[in-house]
Amino acid sequence: MQQTAREAEAQAIGEKKVKDLMKDNKRLVEVPYSASLAHTMNVLVANRVVAVPVAAPPGQWIGAGGSMIMETDKQTGVLRKHYIGMVTMLDILAHIAGEEDGPGLVDLERKMAVPVSSIIGNNVEGLSLWTLSPNTSILECMELFSMGIHRAMVPIDGEAAGVELVKSASSYRMLTQMDVLRFLSQQIPEMQQTLGQSVKEMGAINENVMAITDKTKVIEAIKCMKSSFLNAVPIVRSTQLGGDHTHTQLFTGRGRKLGGTFSATDLRGCHLATLQTWLQQTALEFTETIGKSALLEGTTAGGRELVTCGEESSMKEVMEKVVSKHVHRIWVTDEHGLLLGLISLSDMIRAIRVSLLSQIQT
Repeated sequence: MQQTAREAEAQAIGEKKVKDLMKDNKRLVEVPYSASLAHTMNVLVANRVVAVPVAAPPGQWIGAGGSMIMETDKQTGVLRKHYIGMVTMLDILAHIAGEEDGPGLVDLERKMAVPVSSIIGNNVEGLSLWTLSPNTSILECMELFSMGIHRAMVPIDGEAAGVELVKSASSYRMLTQMDVLRFLSQQIPEMQQTLGQSVKEMGAINENVMAITDKTKVIEAIKCMKSSFLNAVPIVRSTQLGGDHTHTQLFTGRGRKLGGTFSATDLRGCHLATLQTWLQQTALEFTETIGKSALLEGTTAGGRELVTCGEESSMKEVMEKVVSKHVHRIWVTDEHGLLLGLISLSDMIRAIRVSLLSQIQT
């Protein structure tokens, strides 16, 4: 029986491997377990990444989630380091916004001087490290990333099977959800049928979108994000809410007027003195200020822009926006700018994978 265009698309993508996605990936960016949080934040800014693995001498630590991801000397096979966890920008911000040094007071210098190893596990994501074999199929890789895993380490050599590393490797590279979507966006001519569907039709929209108000302070926004494991939240206008509404808690944003985005990534380039000032300002003031200035050296314009789509936008259009603006979620709004939901990178990868599999299996 003759293949349809969509079946041919799915078959072609299904034959791709993780190694096909790794061609342009640079060396692994990491920090030693003894690095201070201030140094770690500098590494995040300099390399324009939002998370880094933490390395320690072998035999001295139990890795996050029992991780035994090791790096060995290529010539001798001797163990050189043990990756003990992952630290994200949200981990650092959650530490900063944790216990206050007094009413409204945060001693940033003291908090940023602690070793990075002391905050591993503040965020659920830091408790587990994932590896993928270079020979893992892209569909298997997409299955992992569709479950909310944002990144995985890929050994350049050594043996690996599926998502579980069998032996240590002499070096690794990092593969992220964004890498997968960037790769898929380069396959658009071969995926016209699949990506031409609307995000609503593909079931990619998450209607459970939690928000903060335009009066929520930066430090309160960070606390809200930490408690709900969110890296970004939409900002909605408080004029739509009752007078007794609290500005220190998340609430359902669906049907509210979208006014901005507050993201953990936006704060990574702040100098300590600047960050100290912003903690007590509103999240909306912060986002509006960085949108007009070069306050955050090293961040991309995408982090400062309100990136939205409609329910009937095609997956192709949404994917191109996410990749070109380098944002990790897109807000879904109606013609009046009211929030209908969001589409995360996990949602996009899940929806595209389900569509591809449905064609392979028919």
